[in-house]
Amino acid sequence: MEILTQLAIIAGICICGDWISSLLPIPFPGSVVAMLLLFLFLGMKWIKEEQIQEVGDFLLKNMAFFFVPAGVSVMNYFELLKASIVPFIIICVITLILTFGVTSWTVSAVMKLQQKKRDKEEPSC
Repeated sequence: MEILTQLAIIAGICICGDWISSLLPIPFPGSVVAMLLLFLFLGMKWIKEEQIQEVGDFLLKNMAFFFVPAGVSVMNYFELLKASIVPFIIICVITLILTFGVTSWTVSAVMKLQQKKRDKEEPSC
């Protein structure tokens, strides 16, 4: 029963994300809104990590499986993509580099913030 509750929480957040996305004046992915909502709820401690941990772990462990349909769809439209394969590859390489850079910068910034917090909490002798 616990797994169903966790699944219901995650599904509810996804549905809310889609609903909020449909209300926005610009097209915005509901899944991104749902991730922001989940981040907000976890940060405000309205939802505790333990409340969604089992289902979240399952989804993370099987993430590659969820990309199979998207990969197959790309292969179905290969003839269409073939005409613009060079720009497509260039965009993929640039976004990969940007993603690595932003991720690296974010991890460094979080580590510095955590170190400052630790330094502040430690009593000085």
